Formats: sequence, structure tokens, C-alpha cells
Amino acid sequence: MVRVSAVEGCHGFDGRDSSHHFMNKNIRIGIAGLGSMGCGHARSIMEGKIPRLQLTAATDVVAAQAANFPDVPFFSTPDAMISSGLIDAILIVTPHFSHTTIGAAALKAGIHVLVEKPISVHKADAEKLIAAHTDKRVVFAAMFNQRTDPYYATIRQMIQDGTLGTVRRINWTVTDWFRPNAYYASGGWRATWQGEGGGVLLNQCPHNLDLMYWLFGQPKRVRAFCSIGRYHDIEVEDDVTAYLEYEGGVTGVFIASTGEAPGTNRLEVAGENGKLIMENDRLVFTENEVSTSEFCRTTIERFAKPKSTERVIPVDGHGGQHLAIMQNFTEAILDGKPLLAPAEEGIHSVELANAMILSSFQNRTVDLPFDGHIYEKLLLQKIAESPRSKKTP
Repeated sequence: MVRVSAVEGCHGFDGRDSSHHFMNKNIRIGIAGLGSMGCGHARSIMEGKIPRLQLTAATDVVAAQAANFPDVPFFSTPDAMISSGLIDAILIVTPHFSHTTIGAAALKAGIHVLVEKPISVHKADAEKLIAAHTDKRVVFAAMFNQRTDPYYATIRQMIQDGTLGTVRRINWTVTDWFRPNAYYASGGWRATWQGEGGGVLLNQCPHNLDLMYWLFGQPKRVRAFCSIGRYHDIEVEDDVTAYLEYEGGVTGVFIASTGEAPGTNRLEVAGENGKLIMENDRLVFTENEVSTSEFCRTTIERFAKPKSTERVIPVDGHGGQHLAIMQNFTEAILDGKPLLAPAEEGIHSVELANAMILSSFQNRTVDLPFDGHIYEKLLLQKIAESPRSKKTP
């Protein structure tokens, strides 16, 4: 085990000049959080899977985690690692609430930040984190690895280039997030208001909600129904059905659950020119010969509908995922490459999750954008009421 104090290494060359241009060829990254995900990222970096990215430090609240990487300097706190002089960038893989505090501290110190999803638990915290990004030379990215998936990239392209035509309706059923009771029992912070700030929407679905924004933009209003502990002995939501309304009259339905098996992951997008269905590693486009609106206006037949042709869109695999995001992060720092997932965009998935939970608890439709302090107040109330919260004197 290698231990480094908060002052060791502070006076060494940090690889950057005053213009934040790197004079060496590697980015020295530290990982905050050595749980299963953090350890996975650490191993990928140490195995050289991300060129020009070097693991030079780590931190975790559990000191024993240092034994997993005995040759990596280990710090007892994120602040100590940030101020050590051993890192140029930080990958934050800690429980959700700490994303804001660790991320803000790193940004203020001029450390490049890559934060796991969600970027924060609630919108007000996300705004605080984003506000800390004052130096735009510092790269600030989010681990939205699903943006690297060619299936979703193809859907996005078909929407943007007009192939699908104006989107009319979105239906996404993503109930293949099944988790048994053993999963929730694996960590005291899991499935609690204090630990995660929510359930399936804050833990499993940030990827899906980010893709909803990335593909379709942010809805204007939400009406959701969240079931608390429907399938598990937990205090947060494990089953959600939400109705979404977008600008221009586009509507959507989003369904998520951790209590169904085998579950479904089916995204259907209806547009003027036909429909797209993504399910079971197949992307199928049923294309109308004439657009829906034009046919509706011009046909004289009472029960006719446009002729259509169904074709499978060829897609090769699911992309680079986490490795691709880390590679893009590295290239953004060294080469100025545009980010695939700017962290600032992470506020949209947080806001949408918050809006769904708020809508359910208050039994009303929530207009977006909304004042994040409204949800923060609700969340603090749930934490105070929870018998699972660690009460402080």
C-alpha cells in the first residue's frame, strides 16, 4: 500500500504551464471512490485501455480499498488528493451526494473533472456544481457512456437530418433494470433518500434520461406516478410511469422499473415519415412513402393509410461506452477535442428525474424548467422523515 500525505508531491512539476497546455504527453488522473465501478475504471486505466491517461492517485472513505491498487498513491480524503500535486484530472465515482462537493472543489483548484452519473442528486446542487466551472480551460465532462452507442447515435442522426421527419410521439419502456433485494442490501447508502436521493430514476435511469434529452430535448411539462418500494423493501421509487409533453405538441411516455424480469427495453419514436423501433439489438425503420400529414390531407379514401416499407438499419455493436468517454475526456484536455458529454448537460437528466418524483409526491403536473429549491426542500423532508437516515446531533 502506498500512502501519500496531503503535502507530499505539492512542489513537483504538475505537467501544465500557466496556459493549461500540457507539456507532457499523459494526463495524470486520480479516482475518487473505489467501489465496484471505481475499481473497474481504475483497472481499465492501469491496463492501458485509454491511451495517454495514467492513474496516479486514488481516494476512498474505506482505507482498506487502497489494497486493491498497492502501487497507486492513496489519500484519505478527496481534498487531500486534489491538493497533492499528483493529478491533473479527477474521476468522481462516489455516492451521489458527494459529486457536487468533490466536483466543485476540483474545478476551483483547476483540476479537470469527469463525474459519474448523475452529476448531482438534485437540480439546485447541479447548479452549484456547474457554477464552479468558471475557468472554461478546465475540461468538465460527465460519464454518459450511452452517448457512444451507435444505436442511439443513429437515431439522433435520423432525427436531425430529417429522415424520420418531425417527431410526434416517444414511447420508452425500460424495465430491464431488474435488481434483487441482495443488490439493495449491498450498501447502506443504496435506495435511501439520504444516500442516493432517489431510486431507479437517480441510480439506473440517468443514462436513459440523458438520452431522452440528447435525442429529443427537454420536455415542457411532466406528470409522473412513482411507486415507492413496490417490489422491494426500500424507501425510494422502484417503478415509474411518466407522461411528457414537449414543445410543438410532441408527447412521450417513459416507463422504468427494477422489479420486472425479464423486463423490456423498447424505444419507439413516431415521426412524420414513419417510425423507429429499437429493441433487442435491432433498429427497425418503417418508412412511409408519403408523410403522414400530407397523406392525411390529400387522400380521398376513408380508411386508407400511407404505404410503408420496413427495413433494418445496420448498426455495428454498442460503441466504446466508458472507455470511449474516458478517451474523449483525455483528448479534450490534450487536443481540444469537443466533449461527447459536457457535464453542464447533465443538469437536464437530473431535473427530469426530480420533476418526475416531485410530480408524483405532489400529485400534479410539473412545468419545466422549475425552481430546483422546490425539489431540494422535498428531498430534505424525505431525509428527515426516513428511519434509515443517519441523524446528526
